[in-house]
Amino acid sequence: MANRPKVLVCRPDFPEGGIKLLRDRCDVEIYNSENEIPDEVLLKKMVGKDALFVSGRKRITKEVIESAGDQLGAEYIDLDNLLRQSDFVIVACPLTPETEAIVDHEALVHALKNKIIAAAGLDVMDPEPLPIDHPLIGLDNCAKNGVKVIATMSVGLDHIDLGEIKRTSIKIGYTPDVLTEATAELTVALLLATSRRVVEGHKTIVSGEWKMWTPTFMCGRGLYKSIVGFVGLGRIGQSIAKKLIPFGPSKILYSGPRRKLEGDQLGAEFVDFDSLLRQSDFVIVMCPLTSETEGIFTAKKFALMKRSAIFINSARGAIVDQESLVHALKNKIIAAAGLDVMTPEPLPKDHPLVSLDNCGG
Repeated sequence: MANRPKVLVCRPDFPEGGIKLLRDRCDVEIYNSENEIPDEVLLKKMVGKDALFVSGRKRITKEVIESAGDQLGAEYIDLDNLLRQSDFVIVACPLTPETEAIVDHEALVHALKNKIIAAAGLDVMDPEPLPIDHPLIGLDNCAKNGVKVIATMSVGLDHIDLGEIKRTSIKIGYTPDVLTEATAELTVALLLATSRRVVEGHKTIVSGEWKMWTPTFMCGRGLYKSIVGFVGLGRIGQSIAKKLIPFGPSKILYSGPRRKLEGDQLGAEFVDFDSLLRQSDFVIVMCPLTSETEGIFTAKKFALMKRSAIFINSARGAIVDQESLVHALKNKIIAAAGLDVMTPEPLPKDHPLVSLDNCGG
């Protein structure tokens, strides 16, 4: 079918239901490798595509967005001479008062219809998107190429250079609500398994180390009458808080850029970051990864926490300085950690976090 959008799916293991929806409406090319598509391959394959479908693990960098190389050995001439001499005319000048309307779309349609020029390839139009009944749409000698959309199967956008995206007309699609409840449930499970030492107990039974019962054997930390602190109280954090309230914590704290109405509705108290760390029995990380939050959990921050504190991270691994976390766990500066995210993912099997009994994930 003519004029179907062309989509590059950048990995083969997206859910088939979603890929079928794309195939019903688009021409789909799938990069068939278990590894993330390298930039040099992506730059070649994205030519002529209208959209990219990526995962949260594929970084979309400035180089990918610009997808342009150096131009060498070019001769400088005036515009009219360039038009007379060139077999290919590529418009790549900035939009200024002098260049505005350099392409008159009515004149371009006339030139294409009447074979005044052979063909045109357009990465940009006016307006965008073009109406489906626009004359350019139906012309066989006019290709509307260039990526218009980057869709990512993720809640976070930290893998995409948003500053560079804002300089383009590329639209971003993501899945902000799809994983809210699933992530909240997993985080509650991770918190309970870590605080009640479920994985440690299982390992003890399997290894044969459990010899006899003692009054304090494998005793963990309970949620009842505890203080739970959220570093970030967005959609997922709010859902986690609602699920934890029936366990009877004495107080819920949260930190972030500002106080939130949703926090008030949950009965949560807004405090600064350091106060939250000092007070909390459970520290749950649910903030986005930004330039401000990258690496905020340092050795100094872990030292502020209670020695009995349980640290839970379901946000992004890069928010935590992992060497500092390893040090805090090894030296009992905090009691335990439950990690849904790490850096890198997956962790090498010889990574220090893997061998620690008080770290689960």
